[in-house]
Amino acid sequence: MASEETLPHREGLTTSHHDWTMIQVGKLVENQNVIIIEANTSVEDACEVLFKHGISSAPVYDSERETYVGMFDYSDLMAYILIALKKTEVPTEEQTLSMRDLIQKTRHSQNVPVKLASDLSGKDPFCTVLAETRLGAVICDFATGIHRVAVIDSTGRLIGVLSQSSTLDYLLRHLSEFPQLQHIMHQTLHQVGLSNSKVLSVNGDVQVIEALIIMSKHNVSSLAVLDEQGILLGNISMTDIQLIMKELRTSWLWLSCFQFVSKVRRSHGVETGEDLYPVIDVNEKSTFGYALSKLQATKVHRLWVVNDMGFAVGVVSLTDVFKILSKLV
Repeated sequence: MASEETLPHREGLTTSHHDWTMIQVGKLVENQNVIIIEANTSVEDACEVLFKHGISSAPVYDSERETYVGMFDYSDLMAYILIALKKTEVPTEEQTLSMRDLIQKTRHSQNVPVKLASDLSGKDPFCTVLAETRLGAVICDFATGIHRVAVIDSTGRLIGVLSQSSTLDYLLRHLSEFPQLQHIMHQTLHQVGLSNSKVLSVNGDVQVIEALIIMSKHNVSSLAVLDEQGILLGNISMTDIQLIMKELRTSWLWLSCFQFVSKVRRSHGVETGEDLYPVIDVNEKSTFGYALSKLQATKVHRLWVVNDMGFAVGVVSLTDVFKILSKLV
């Protein structure tokens, strides 16, 4: 087979500019250290794996069956907590055998293997794509709400997990190579249609457990936390729930959202040695490129759009971003 050096001139091989939609996704997960959770690991220990490696999800592998049985992420953890605390009811006819087993184990205070909780939320099933799949195709998948895909080689071996966040990071780091993306980066959020959308929020005095119920009901990963005047105070997300599970601080579930946001910030400060007041908002006049850069820098999955008065008037999620990018594919 000819090497790239001996091939005739083709865009993407011998020039610095190329079509970003044609990149093979295997390139984006090269040399990735894939963290895998054994299926019989307890939910609590599975959470510890996510904490330890600073990741929000991991594939679950059943070594007895020699197959992957799902993904475990913070949305699954939230669903598990709500079932364990009997804060959500799943109609019997909608319960899978795994869910029934999970419910029985929680009722009897037994350890729950993570294989029963993986994909419990129904939000992010285990999806696979071949390494040769073009990035444009995966971006269209991300636009539908899929948050991550498992990348496999021609033998079926898992070589990496490609997420919305890591894809955005790749595109921004290589932006100078993709002239097709330059124009949209300079458009405002209003111009791309992201400056005015429904904002799901809670008042700062609402209990954390109630916020989780709202997130589960509306199938979202975070809520804006507002004061009595509607000014944006902060954000509560499923990722923050890791702090509750990390040291079994279940009492935090009954804190107010404002108290919880404050504790999350202090906890991060203790761990990193610095105060953390994440900037989670952008002005409605901000450019699309600026919003993407802020998503990349803060590693959050959504930004709240505020007007000049500080009122939340919209939201920009990673899925929203890929809906815009998918139009360019």
